[in-house]
Amino acid sequence: MTHTASSWLHSAACVFNIEIAALEQLQQRLDQSFIQTCEVLSQCRGRIIVTGMGKSGHIGRKIAATLASTGSPAFFVHPGEASHGDLGMITREDAVVAISNSGRTEELLTIMPIIKRMGIPLIVMTGQNTSPLAQLADVCLDISVPEEACPLGLAPTASTTATLVLGDAIAVALLERRGFTIEDFAFSHPAGDLGRKLLLKVEDIMHQGNRIPSVPIGTHVSAALIEMTEKKLGMTAVVNAAGKLCGVYTDGDLRRTLNQQININQALIESVMSKECKTIKPQWLAVEALKLMESHQINGLIVVNDDQHPVGALNTQDLLRAGLL
Repeated sequence: MTHTASSWLHSAACVFNIEIAALEQLQQRLDQSFIQTCEVLSQCRGRIIVTGMGKSGHIGRKIAATLASTGSPAFFVHPGEASHGDLGMITREDAVVAISNSGRTEELLTIMPIIKRMGIPLIVMTGQNTSPLAQLADVCLDISVPEEACPLGLAPTASTTATLVLGDAIAVALLERRGFTIEDFAFSHPAGDLGRKLLLKVEDIMHQGNRIPSVPIGTHVSAALIEMTEKKLGMTAVVNAAGKLCGVYTDGDLRRTLNQQININQALIESVMSKECKTIKPQWLAVEALKLMESHQINGLIVVNDDQHPVGALNTQDLLRAGLL
């Protein structure tokens, strides 16, 4: 059969329409069984074990991963491997979510007697509420669909979409019940962009020790410029005799100094520095440094301790290297 551009789009539109219709019906069927599922899983003291064969297994792996990354400890157990030793991964503290559109998957039915004997909650997601697997469930979730998007009615399409969405709904409901936060999510994803933004602290990226640009009060502006040039941060801290921060001098301040035709070889730094400068603490998140710089349209910050002594410095280039920009 020769396909034209319009026929490709027609095929795609048909799939969308069928799967959207399946999801709309699934939404309308949300009832007490969904509530019971969320209550059972929220009370689970161990882990949520997700299992399923074939396409259901693929969807089950994704559901388990979503649960685990949103505050509900979970993992996937292959039912075929379970009867050959992997059942040892399941404890009496766990809960099981078994997925089978037909409700007659042999590998699942084989391990059900052990699951029931352990006395742990069994949630079944199936398209056949009168099936053998459904009869064994403590809670049965109906994932049936009017039709598959596959024109042959063979390949799991709408049914797997419905299962996936229902799994997402469970994960999000549990997330909200547990009070799971953005910070909690970051701890589960330390290598991702969100984890980097939420876990990276100022002290992790700031310049320290002799790399901090700093001059004492009484320094000539020309000497301060040398310090700024050597440290390459576009600024320098200005400290008093006790070592406390009393101001900052930046590239912007230099431009204003030159515009006022001030003699940099004679003027003292305290006469041209910015006294009301923005600072940050080392234990703050680096993303907070970014917000501070953006809101005040500045390119650098001096990092101070509780006694207002400079302990670090950073600029936008440091945030860029850290992947925050």
